[in-house]
Amino acid sequence: MERAENEKQLVEFPDEHKERLLMSGVDLSGKERSGSFIQKDTQILLALARHAGLEVMPIAEALETHEWLAEYFWKAVPADADAYTKATHREKEVKGVFVRAKRGVKIPFPVQACFFIASEHTAQKVHNIIIAEEDAELHLITGCATPEKFGSAVHIGVSEFYVGKNAKMSFAMIHNWSSDVGVRPRSAAIVEENGTFISNYVCMEPAKSIQMYPSALLVGENALATFQSILYGRGNAKIDVGSKAVLAAKGSRAEIISRAVATENAEITARGEIVGNSAGVKGHLECRGLLLSSSAKIHAIPALRASHSDVELSHEAAVGKIAEEEVRYLMARGLSEEEATSFIIRGFLSIDIKGLPPKLASQVQRMVQLSAEKLL
Repeated sequence: MERAENEKQLVEFPDEHKERLLMSGVDLSGKERSGSFIQKDTQILLALARHAGLEVMPIAEALETHEWLAEYFWKAVPADADAYTKATHREKEVKGVFVRAKRGVKIPFPVQACFFIASEHTAQKVHNIIIAEEDAELHLITGCATPEKFGSAVHIGVSEFYVGKNAKMSFAMIHNWSSDVGVRPRSAAIVEENGTFISNYVCMEPAKSIQMYPSALLVGENALATFQSILYGRGNAKIDVGSKAVLAAKGSRAEIISRAVATENAEITARGEIVGNSAGVKGHLECRGLLLSSSAKIHAIPALRASHSDVELSHEAAVGKIAEEEVRYLMARGLSEEEATSFIIRGFLSIDIKGLPPKLASQVQRMVQLSAEKLL
């Protein structure tokens, strides 16, 4: 693949597409990015690594380059998990990205991966493999988007994450779909001893339907997994998002946190499950939902399971509407009702974006806040 040619092609994206991608965390200039991968529909436009010890390449090319990579395919995510994984498994030509931080390498800036659907009635199927080898550190931000005014399409994304001993991997996925797109990510991580896996999911522009249930299997002692989700549903959107952590090794820990806002006729289901299967493990679930209309629905479904006596698992969940006294309090201090409501929503959605470099974390939080300002 010609790197220079692909970089030249990037500037040819229409300005309105660039804005959509920027709001998805993808900077087409590549500034403060250690690597970039851009796929539009089924066409791979760019695969570029800018740091020694980092590999970023199309998954098909990676399979030809590394014979051992075949062992990682369908290891974390079973090929027969459901109809969507089966459909991806049947694809003759594999699309998607391979990212690897080699042993001991600390990647200073995030790698960005963009999956853009520009053509209506497209079924975009991708399979991604992300590896942080022993003692490595890798940050990945994935932006998925369509043009703002867009018809129907489907995105199916299988992503498998592998975190080696003493390695750290953070992953931020930002969705910026139009209202008639079906989205089916299928993701799982395997975390080894003292490894850390942090997943942040942000969806402020709801698709027609989203269904995802990423999981982490903590197979090494003192491994850590954190899942955070920020969800906004409007119109007739159906959003079913959850996370699962299996604490399979001594001293492993997990935290699952979600914030959900639903308005109009949207329905959000926020799931979370932590399974304690070993001694000295700890896990916590937290789900908070905010209803902005009488016809919107939020379902919080936490689950804790233990098969060992020496575990510490907890959960808390709360769903409700904006308290009138909070609105009156802010109005008494000079805000209009709309301004007061927007202020409360922004505060509700303001959670610490964990794991990313500070500057990128602040950029992601800023995107959430800008989107929140448009909710009313």
